Amino acid sequence: MLKLQLTYCTFLISIFIFSQENQLKALVGGTLIDGFGSNPIKNSIILIEGDRIKEVGTIETLSIPQNAEVISTEGMSILPGLWDMHVHTMINGHADYTYWDKTYPPLFKDVIMPSSAHQLLMAGVTSARDLGGPLEESIAVRDAINKGEIPGATLYVSGPFIQHKPYPGTEDFRWGVNGAEDGRKKIRKLANAGVDVIKLIDQDKMKMDEVKAVVDEAHKNDLKVVAHSHRPEEIRRGLIAGADCFEHTGLSSAPKYPDDIMEMIRERTADMSQGPLFWCPTVEGLYNYEYVRDNGEHLDNDSWHRGLPDSVITDIKNSIKHPDRLPYFQLTPSRKPTLKTKIHQLIDAGVVLMIGTDSGIPMKFHSQSTWNELDVWVNEFGIDPMYAIRGATYWPAFWMGVADEVGTVTPGKYADIIAVKGDVLRHISLLQNVDIVIKHGKQYK
Repeated sequence: MLKLQLTYCTFLISIFIFSQENQLKALVGGTLIDGFGSNPIKNSIILIEGDRIKEVGTIETLSIPQNAEVISTEGMSILPGLWDMHVHTMINGHADYTYWDKTYPPLFKDVIMPSSAHQLLMAGVTSARDLGGPLEESIAVRDAINKGEIPGATLYVSGPFIQHKPYPGTEDFRWGVNGAEDGRKKIRKLANAGVDVIKLIDQDKMKMDEVKAVVDEAHKNDLKVVAHSHRPEEIRRGLIAGADCFEHTGLSSAPKYPDDIMEMIRERTADMSQGPLFWCPTVEGLYNYEYVRDNGEHLDNDSWHRGLPDSVITDIKNSIKHPDRLPYFQLTPSRKPTLKTKIHQLIDAGVVLMIGTDSGIPMKFHSQSTWNELDVWVNEFGIDPMYAIRGATYWPAFWMGVADEVGTVTPGKYADIIAVKGDVLRHISLLQNVDIVIKHGKQYK
C-alpha cells in the first residue's frame, strides 16, 4: 500500500512539473520591439510555452489558445530582455575599493554576487557580461543561476582580469602575466575552468608578445577577448592583437581620440572578414556624476538594497556620504564634455556600440545603471533609440554567440522578455521602471 501511495505521489508530482513546464502564457496587446530594428509590431501577441517563445503575431493574425494564461500588455512596449555588457557583480557602489576588496571576499559567492545578479534581473537585464571577479565564485554564481537555484540575470563571466601585474591585495581576481608562455598558461587555466570570455586590462604595460599570446590562446580556446581601453596605447595594442571588444570611452580629459587610432579603427571596420568591431563606451557613470553628486535621491533609491544585509547597506551608504569628496570622480567634470565627441567618432568610424555600464563602481548600482546608460545615449548624445535598444539586445547576443537562443523576440528562442508602460522609443527613460520581467519563460516581475 505504501509503495502504491509513493508511486501515486510521484505521478502527481510529475504531472504538476509537466503542466508547469508546458504552461502557455500569452502576452496580449502591446507594441513589440523585437530587436531586429524594423517597425514595431502593434497589438502584438506573444505565445510562450515552457521556457521558449512559441509564436509571435498580432491580435488579427494569431489566436490565443483557451488554456493560455493571458497577460495584458495593452499600452506597453515589449522588448527582448536587456543585456548589460560590462558589469562587476563582486562590487555594488562602494566608494573604497581597497577596503571592499579586503573586507567582503568571504561574502562574494553567497551574498554580494547573487545580490548583484538579482538586482540586474529585476531591472529588466536578463543577461550580463561580468568582467572581472574571482574565478571559483564567478563560475559558482553563474552556474547556480543557470540551474535555477537562485534568481538572476544569465551571466557570462570572465573570471580574473588578465594584466601585467595585479594591484596589491587583488591577486584573487587579477592575474599577472610574466612572459608569453605564462600568459598562455593562464588563459588555458581559465578556459579549462569554463569561463565565457577573457578580460584584458593594462595591456599597454605588458610586452607586445604577451598581449598577442593572451589573445591568440584565447581564440584557440574559442574565447573572445574584451580589452580595457582607457589609454591610447591600450587601444593600439588591442587592435593590433585582435581583441574582440573594447571597453570605456577613456583618454581621460583629452578632447578626442588621436588621429592614428581613428585610422586604425577605420581600417579594422573596413575589413568585414573579421566581422564588426564592437565597443562598450560605459559613459553614464561619468556623464551623470555631477547630477548624482548634487541630487541625492538617486542614491536613496532602495532598489540596490535587494539581497544585501543591513550591515553592507550601511557600509555602502557611509562610503558615499560625501559624493563630492570621492577621489574616483575628481577629474570627471573635465572628462564629461569629451564623451559625446568620442562616442560619435566611434559611430562615424563604423564601430558597433553595445550597452555596458561598469555597473558596481562607486555610486553606480546594478538596479539603475543600464537604463541610465540608454538614457544618456538617446537624450544627451542624440543616438537613435532603436540603435540603442539593439545595442542592449540584438548585438550583445550576437557577440556572445548566443543569438540563436536570445536577443530577439523570435519563435524558438528563450522567452527573455520585458515590458514597460508607455512608448520607449519616444521616452527611453521609462525603462527605469520595468513592469514585466520574464526570463526563460518564468515571470519574475
